[in-house]
Amino acid sequence: MSWRDAWRYTRELFHAHRRRLSLGFFLLLINRAAGLVLPASTKFVVDDVLGKQHLHLLTPVVGAVGLAMVVQAVTSFSLSQVIGVAAQRAITDMRRRLQEHVLHLPVRFFDKTQSGNLVARIMTDPEGIRNLVGTGLVQLLGGLLTALIAVGVLFYLNWLLTVTTLLIFVVFGAYMAFTFRYVRPIFRERSRINAELTARLTESLGGIRVVKAYCAEKRERLTFAEGAHRLFRNIRASMTAVSLTTAVATVVLGAIAVTMMLLGTRAITENYMTVGDLAMYIFFSSLLAAPIVQIAAIGTQLSEAYAGLDRIHDLMSLTREDSDDAHKVPVGHLEGNVVFEDVWFSYTPGQPVLRGITFEAPAGTTTALVGPSGAGKSTLIGLVLAFHFPERGVVRVDGYDLTKVRLRDYRRHLGVVLQDNFLFDGTILDNVRFSNPRAGLEEVWAALRIAHCDEFIREFPDGIHTIIGERGVRLSGGQRQRLAIARALLADPTLLVLDEATSNLDSEREALIQDALRTLRRGRTTFVIAHRLSTIRSADQILVLDNGEIVERGTHAELLALGGRYKALYDKQYAAELERFINPGEEILVNGA
Repeated sequence: MSWRDAWRYTRELFHAHRRRLSLGFFLLLINRAAGLVLPASTKFVVDDVLGKQHLHLLTPVVGAVGLAMVVQAVTSFSLSQVIGVAAQRAITDMRRRLQEHVLHLPVRFFDKTQSGNLVARIMTDPEGIRNLVGTGLVQLLGGLLTALIAVGVLFYLNWLLTVTTLLIFVVFGAYMAFTFRYVRPIFRERSRINAELTARLTESLGGIRVVKAYCAEKRERLTFAEGAHRLFRNIRASMTAVSLTTAVATVVLGAIAVTMMLLGTRAITENYMTVGDLAMYIFFSSLLAAPIVQIAAIGTQLSEAYAGLDRIHDLMSLTREDSDDAHKVPVGHLEGNVVFEDVWFSYTPGQPVLRGITFEAPAGTTTALVGPSGAGKSTLIGLVLAFHFPERGVVRVDGYDLTKVRLRDYRRHLGVVLQDNFLFDGTILDNVRFSNPRAGLEEVWAALRIAHCDEFIREFPDGIHTIIGERGVRLSGGQRQRLAIARALLADPTLLVLDEATSNLDSEREALIQDALRTLRRGRTTFVIAHRLSTIRSADQILVLDNGEIVERGTHAELLALGGRYKALYDKQYAAELERFINPGEEILVNGA
C-alpha cells in the first residue's frame, strides 16, 4: 500500500470519528497550553522573585502553576477517555467491515486461504488503528504543537543556540526516517507470521482427534515451535531497531545538553542572557526534546499501524462476489427450471474440470450425478449454487443467466445438504433455524420429524436446546446428517442440492431418510450426488460424468438397459453389497480394523 493509500485510509478514519477527535484536539490545546505555564514561570521566579526580591509575585506565580497542573491533569484524563473510546470504536468498526467484506468474497478465495489466517487478520490487523485514532497520533500531534511553540520561544531567547540545537534534531530526524523505512516491513512480516501461526494452531486444535489418533502431538509441537521461533526472531529484530533508536535519541539529548552548557554559559557571561532566561530556555528545550524522544515509540506504533493497514488494504481490495449486484437483475419467484448450455469450467487455466456440459433439469424434477471421484460432480453443483461461474457457456435458471442476477436474491431459493455437514457450536434449535431464523417452533419440529431427528433429540435431557459442540462433535455422523437435512427442509427451497445426503447413515436409517427426502424433493428441482447408486433409482434423470463430460444420461432403467458405464458401476456395487450380505463377519472385521 502506498503512502497515498495509507493517508486516504487515515482520512477516512478521521472523518468517521471526527466529533470525538475534534473534542480531543480541543482538550489537547488546553492541555498543552497549561503545560507551558510551568516553564514560562521559571524566568519570573529566578529573575524577578529571587533576583529582584519581588516576593509579592511568588503567590500569583505559584497559584498559576498549581492551577495549570490541575487543568493539565483533568484534560489528560479526559483526553485519554475521549480518544481511547474513539480508538476502540474505530477498531470495532474496522473488524466489522473486514468480516462483512470477507463473507462476501468468492468461494474460490476460501478454497485457497486458511480460516485461521483470516481470523487472525480480522482480529489482529485492526489493532494498530488505535495508534492512528488513539493515543499514538494524539501524542505526536501534541508533541509537534508543543515543539512549534517551544521553537518560537527558544528563538526569542537565543537564536544561535536554537539553530545549533535544531541542526542536531535534523540529523536525528533523518535517522528516524531511515529507521521507519526499515521497521515497517518487519511489522508487516510479523502480521503475516502471526496469521500463519494462528491458522496452524486453529487447524491442529480443530483436528485434535486426528492428531491424537496418529500420535502426531510431537509433530504439531515442532511445527508450532518453528513458527513461534520465526515470530520471536521478527520481534527481536524490531526490538533491536527500536532500542537503537532510543539509544540514538539519548545521544541527541546529551549533545543538546552539552551545547546548552557551552553556549548558554557564554551567553550569560557576555550578558546576552540572564540566569532566568537560561532556566526558561532549559525548560522549553525539554518541551522540544521530549516529543523528539517520543517519536521513537510513536513512530514504531505508527509503523505497526500502517503495516496492519497494508494487510487490511490487501483484503479490502479483493473484489466481492456481489460487487455488481446493484446493476444486476433482481430475482423474484422461481419455478426451478435449470439449463446448462455448453458449460466449461476450470480451477487452473488450461486444465478444464467441466467440458461442454449441456443438459436441462425441468422444474420439480430430480437430477442425479454419478461418476468416479474427480469427474466434476461437485464442481457442477458449485455452478448451480453460483459458487462458481462458467468460463464458457451459460447456466440458466428459469431463463435467468446466473452471472447476471443478484446473488442474494437467487440464493434465497436454495437448500443444501453438503458432503461436509458443517454445524455450529450452539443448540440444535439454533442450527436447524440457521436456514430460516424467523421459523417458529412448530415449523422447526415439523422439519425435525420429517428428517427423523425427533427420535434422538427426545433422548437428550435438554432436548432441542442441547449444545452440540464445535462442528456438532457431540453428535454421531448420522445425527449430524439428519440435522443438516432438517435445516434444508426448514429453508423451503425451490432448488435443492443433496451431496451424499445419506452417506453417514446405516441401512435402516437410510430407508427412513430416503422417505423423508422423497417428501422434501416433491415439487422442488433437486440435484443429488450419490456414490451409492441404490439411493437414486427414483431420479427423473441420471447424468454419468467422467473426466468432466456427460458420457451417459437417462433414467435408472434406461441406463441399465444401455449396458454402459452406469451398468458397470451398478453391477460392481451390487456385487459388493451382496458379498457383505453373504459374509457379514468380513465387514465387521474390516470396520473394526
